[in-house]
Amino acid sequence: MQQPLHRQLVLAIAAALPLLAAAQDSAPVDRVVITGSNIRTTQKEGASAVQVIGAKEIAASGKASIADVIRSIAANSGNSYNEQYTGSFSAGTAGLSLRGIGQKNTLILVNGKRVSPYATAQDLQEVFVDLNSLPMAAVQRIEVLKDGASSVYGSDAVAGVVNIILYKEFAGVDVTGQYGGSTEGTGQREKSAALQTGFGTLDGDGYSVVFSVDAQQRDTLNQTDVAWMRGSDFRGNPSGTLAWTPTNYVNGNPTQLLGGVQGPLQLQPYDAITPGKSGQVLAFNPAQYRTLIPGIKRVHASLRGTVKLNDNHEAYADVLYGHSRADQIFGAPLTVGSGLRAWNNAKQQLDNIPVVLPVGHPNNPGSTPLPINATLFDLGARMKQDKVDFFRVLAGAKGNVAGWDYDASIGQSGSKLEETVQNFVNRYEFEKVLADGSYNFVNQAANSEAVRNRLRLSTLRPAEAKLTTVDFSATRELLQLPAGPLGFAAGAQWRREEMDSQTSTAVLSGTELRPAINIINGTRKVAALFAEFNVPVLKDLSLNVAGRADHYDDFGSAFSPKASVRWQAAQWLLLRGTASRGFRAPSLPEITNSTSVSYGNVIDPRDPLTPTQARGVTNLTIANPDLKPERSNNLNFGIVLAPSSRTSVGIDYYHIRTKGVIDTESADNIIANEATAPNKVVRDAQGRILTLYRQYANQGDRVVSGLDLDLRHTLPLAAWGKLTFNGQLSRVLKFEAPLAVGEPLTDGAGNNWFGSIPTWRGVTSATWDIGAFTNTLIWNYVDGYDQTSKPGERVKPVGTLDATVAWKATPAATVSFIVQNLTDKRPSWDSSTTFFDFTQADPRGRTAAVKVNYKF
Repeated sequence: MQQPLHRQLVLAIAAALPLLAAAQDSAPVDRVVITGSNIRTTQKEGASAVQVIGAKEIAASGKASIADVIRSIAANSGNSYNEQYTGSFSAGTAGLSLRGIGQKNTLILVNGKRVSPYATAQDLQEVFVDLNSLPMAAVQRIEVLKDGASSVYGSDAVAGVVNIILYKEFAGVDVTGQYGGSTEGTGQREKSAALQTGFGTLDGDGYSVVFSVDAQQRDTLNQTDVAWMRGSDFRGNPSGTLAWTPTNYVNGNPTQLLGGVQGPLQLQPYDAITPGKSGQVLAFNPAQYRTLIPGIKRVHASLRGTVKLNDNHEAYADVLYGHSRADQIFGAPLTVGSGLRAWNNAKQQLDNIPVVLPVGHPNNPGSTPLPINATLFDLGARMKQDKVDFFRVLAGAKGNVAGWDYDASIGQSGSKLEETVQNFVNRYEFEKVLADGSYNFVNQAANSEAVRNRLRLSTLRPAEAKLTTVDFSATRELLQLPAGPLGFAAGAQWRREEMDSQTSTAVLSGTELRPAINIINGTRKVAALFAEFNVPVLKDLSLNVAGRADHYDDFGSAFSPKASVRWQAAQWLLLRGTASRGFRAPSLPEITNSTSVSYGNVIDPRDPLTPTQARGVTNLTIANPDLKPERSNNLNFGIVLAPSSRTSVGIDYYHIRTKGVIDTESADNIIANEATAPNKVVRDAQGRILTLYRQYANQGDRVVSGLDLDLRHTLPLAAWGKLTFNGQLSRVLKFEAPLAVGEPLTDGAGNNWFGSIPTWRGVTSATWDIGAFTNTLIWNYVDGYDQTSKPGERVKPVGTLDATVAWKATPAATVSFIVQNLTDKRPSWDSSTTFFDFTQADPRGRTAAVKVNYKF
């Protein structure tokens, strides 16, 4: 079916060309392009729901980064990550997951053009744009299209599109500084500064130049900085325990102690840590080795220039640059014991490293070799720093030729990562000290610094992604129909995607113990043709039809059609709807040469020691060159009521059915079917799982549906100014997917089968403008959800208040007082995670800041 559809699209474009020459130019009107279409329109509300966040709303939010602004929208349902995901291969980043179906399904644009994804993948397979790499100061507005748009933009746009629009013209100089921090004794401070300047106007001077730079610095927040998490004692919460880590024991039995109290080790009752156990264990509080939010330093710059060549043509160029650094404690000192591994690059597998004290070792008083588990505290916490450089250079021209409005551009964008770590452990030196007895596990204070330095290992992990694009689009009104002009747009795109994410030389040589690997090495080319018609059926009824043909040189072709209807049934009533077919191409980590080694927890019913408790295992995941793209069908229906010029109410329904969702088989399913596929499970001599082998495959279907409610009202108060109410509320009706291949769909809405997906999420703001003051109060609400692993247990909903008071002290100066989480609301306890779900909550508590803005 694909090839005839492709031909139809090409024929439709070709058939339209003769009409263009005969068509008469229409009278000039003020028209704009709204995200999701290539055709200019005068309509404020289109056939698709678009949320617009203007510069005034951004300022009123009190947010210091573009990531915080975008991630706070109600449609960000779940399964999106920011820098709280410290255990990630993409630490320090922030993405967006509209509708909860993954960051890889939300397309991020800047000025309507693509930018490079982050240098490596999130959760091994998620290729996404890092919002923390994008500029803040230059943003004029953000348009969020909450509708699939593969017919216009191609892959990645299944859930929606975010278009960050920067200033094209700017007069004067705008300087902003902000300083603040925690009011709750965590010691975390944050400061930021921004400069925006510009000169020239296209109409008056024939050119325009806009330059901006912004910088942000924030201190690290560790678990020990937060009072209620400092002791890691959560026994007062549902299913909570003393979350300490047992270590330093022999023979695989935590109650058979290796030595006694030393360093951070204390004796603790085993049943306080693992209910049902008896005896005492040596354990440590991991809070001192856990970063909740990394310390960050970021600088962004944006330069945009436009030159009016003549009355019909202009040339433009823009340069974006971002530098980010994130510093964190990666984890506690390495624990060595059963399951310790190193990478064997020749065999593309993990080698087991025995941790056994030989006879005669000073810590082995017996006459037989002694298996041990021990934490190397004296080597220090494992540390990590991520440095990222992002850029985009784009040049193009736009104008009008023979009645055509055209836009042509060529650009290159990239993201380069350097990740360094310290205090990891050298496998070969460890094997030496284990054999010769030169390292004292029982009394680590007795170890010499020379021995410690032999064991310590620092490494560098490089990664880079590049995107080269060539875009051309053209639009015009073909002819006048009885109900209005027939609009047409067509275009082509070519792009080259590259990702080269490597691991350290220490990993490849087998030197690093317990390595985490995310190797991705792939390149592909994509070519596309697209066309769009906007047909006025009646005066107040229009039909838009679009189609896009994409060809990928690795998996083949995809065609994405879309039809939408907009009916202005009355001045106060708008009805709209869209139906489309979309796709997501397999990402480079999923389909090209890639190998990943990661770590997780499973419950293994056949485990000889802990058959009912989660245990850490190693996952080895590989790509699959035979993957097919995910195919989606999107339906959207909406109604917008505007009883007055000051009030609007929008209600939109969405339904996304995706076939052939790409993922790996779940660990539970692999274990349950071990008898039929034993090669996927590797066990040690005791019968405990060491490794699970996984591969990406098209697993099954996913169905997501819900409602979006948008409320806006302005209330004049005469001498008391005016009140503006603005609210967005999202309701997830359905989030269905199979728990295992071949099983029926299970609903994950309102629970955490597929990541936490709260049923409701809302953002409501009230802004009171009076005299020289603008006062904004924002309520952020995240609904509760059920614990699937513990029937009857529910994570509580949480609502936080943010307040901003902006005082225009002089015509040029504005001073703002900002409080985030005004009531110091604590994140809701979630026993399925370490403490709370960081995709839905924030541990910082109440913060306060002062911002000063001055315009020259």
